[in-house]
Amino acid sequence: IRVIRHIRPKYACKKCEGTESEEPTVKIAPVPDQIIPKGIPSAGLLAWIVVSKFCDSLPLYRQVKLFERIGVLISISTMASWMIQVAEKCGPIIDLLRMEILSGPCINIDETTLQVLKEQDRADETKSYMWVFRGGPPENPSVIFQYSRTRSGSVAKDFVAGYKGYCQTDGYAGYDCLEKDSKIKLLGCFSHARRKFIDIIDARGKKDKGKTGSAEQALGYIQKLYRIERSAADRKLSPYKIFELRQNEAKPVLDEFKSWMDKRVVQVPPSSLLGKALKYTLSNWERLIRYIEDGNLKPDNNTAENAIRPFVVGRKNWLFSGHPNGAHASSVLYSLVESAKSAGLEPYAYLRFLFEKIPLAQTEDDYQKLLPKSITTECLSDFIKNL
Repeated sequence: IRVIRHIRPKYACKKCEGTESEEPTVKIAPVPDQIIPKGIPSAGLLAWIVVSKFCDSLPLYRQVKLFERIGVLISISTMASWMIQVAEKCGPIIDLLRMEILSGPCINIDETTLQVLKEQDRADETKSYMWVFRGGPPENPSVIFQYSRTRSGSVAKDFVAGYKGYCQTDGYAGYDCLEKDSKIKLLGCFSHARRKFIDIIDARGKKDKGKTGSAEQALGYIQKLYRIERSAADRKLSPYKIFELRQNEAKPVLDEFKSWMDKRVVQVPPSSLLGKALKYTLSNWERLIRYIEDGNLKPDNNTAENAIRPFVVGRKNWLFSGHPNGAHASSVLYSLVESAKSAGLEPYAYLRFLFEKIPLAQTEDDYQKLLPKSITTECLSDFIKNL
């Protein structure tokens, strides 16, 4: 890790030097603006710590030991304080990312559990949640993480307030409140429906392995749908062409699948795995097939699940957040890292650039220029080379 020291040049006035003038003959250049005012850490060090934890899943206590090995003593409380201060400074960037996401055409939403200590009026073992929202221009989407004490659908409802477009989620009933807004259309997730049928195959005994039954038939229909999606991706079709392809090829498959399920659901016990899989798919059917209405939409919510996966992986290492302030800071920093990755930017280079430039930002236009979508890989490459 390279430690950067700010050099403050001293300037002497040649005319006054050596005279008895009362005016100062030496002036010292001011310290460059820093993301943590008067702070010790450089932008490079802060970016390194953030990427190590929120991209590489290396907890702060392990980073403390790493720095100790090279003779640098930084306490975990100091690092945690830095993360909170950096997250606070990046608040305007998060506000703009939210505006990007609310621009549509589709917002992908997911949530997972989180343990947070020292929450007011709650036991340390109580579950909290980390939500993820992904959306904005399909060619350059943004990602926002949001910490909440609850899994209530009101969290998603508050986030999308004023939004008009599609929201894609899993089958969790908490999302039903979104559809009460006439401006929002809910999309289902075929990946979740598919898993219900895979569970049937996984639950079979050894003697039944390899047999073909209703689960395989259902998976066959879903496989046809995804084969159409792969064909569109391979041919790099425009959204309008994808819409046409789905109407011509996917819609007949969906109609046939629905007809098959309607007949099969009355023939099996509702409490069986097959009965539950059919009930789940049929009860969410209108949401599941809605993706064929627009070529920008996807048949599943995998983009949100992929965005939240780094958090889930990291949680296995750091286990919990020590304070609500830390959980909020984590949500901000995960948002920056994942939005950078979504824009095709290398996370460390982007954060180094952001942490250097954000102290100078004053207007909304200044902050707009610091969004991942506004920065090219060439720009970051030149920035890193000139450090």
